[in-house]
Amino acid sequence: MSTSPTALKRWIAGELARLRERKGASRAEAAKAIRGSIQNIGHFEVGRRMPKPLELETLLRFYGVPDRIDFFLSLRDRSRKSTDWWVRFDSEEALPDYLKLFLGIEIMADKIESWDTHVVPGLFQTRAYADAIMQGGAPKLRKKDRERRVELRMGRQQEVLGNGRTPVVHAVLSEACLRHVNGGRAVHVEQLAALLEWIDEPNVEIQVLPFEAGLLTGVDGAFMLLTYPREFDHELGTAYVENRIEVLYYEEPGAVAPFRTAFDQLKVQALKPSDSRDLIKRVLEEHA
Repeated sequence: MSTSPTALKRWIAGELARLRERKGASRAEAAKAIRGSIQNIGHFEVGRRMPKPLELETLLRFYGVPDRIDFFLSLRDRSRKSTDWWVRFDSEEALPDYLKLFLGIEIMADKIESWDTHVVPGLFQTRAYADAIMQGGAPKLRKKDRERRVELRMGRQQEVLGNGRTPVVHAVLSEACLRHVNGGRAVHVEQLAALLEWIDEPNVEIQVLPFEAGLLTGVDGAFMLLTYPREFDHELGTAYVENRIEVLYYEEPGAVAPFRTAFDQLKVQALKPSDSRDLIKRVLEEHA
């Protein structure tokens, strides 16, 4: 499994808060258990500081999950010894701070599901298509900064879907993603051809929601569902939503569940993968 210190620290922090709340203990009681301060417990639970091994072991015993000690200690060790793959792109222009957590969760996910309404998902974009999308979305961005963002996207594609990794990737696309011509005809044709190649990958499933399906009640804009491996005991995972103002991470089961319901509905309403392939081919032939 690929590792991200950013995502691991976030997960450990969130789980420590969840386990304390499940036990019904206050931060003061948790602090007393480790003979520490309430402030330290707060730091642990927001990821500002990692607990020392003995503190972590004591907290997990206090929370009633001694069987998870070895797992948590191994994650703590991995978070300290590994490096996030995107560090070479780590500049404000190429990699905004809000995106780092997303990249961390994504590289660790063993299932990546997405609903896209207007553009082809970033994981499947060609270099030219990605450049056109970024140029249209941020026209004032300097060329060299846009090029760095494109390189980051290509690096993301390689890290998530290359290097021997085979997460389950299930994408549902609106037919509009196939119809909007971004970057000109040649770029559009190249992107549609690339989609046909991706759809044949054994770990990739692409479905198209045709215009004829109409508008789906309860389904708003684009979103992603990122699910951790089973050993993390985090069944629903994270729902990620991005807009022009902010990015949102939903991780509480009650908040993630509506996105799961929406995605399940989209899968039923969308064309089967084989029929989706046929539709992509038809649109490609129309533009070729």
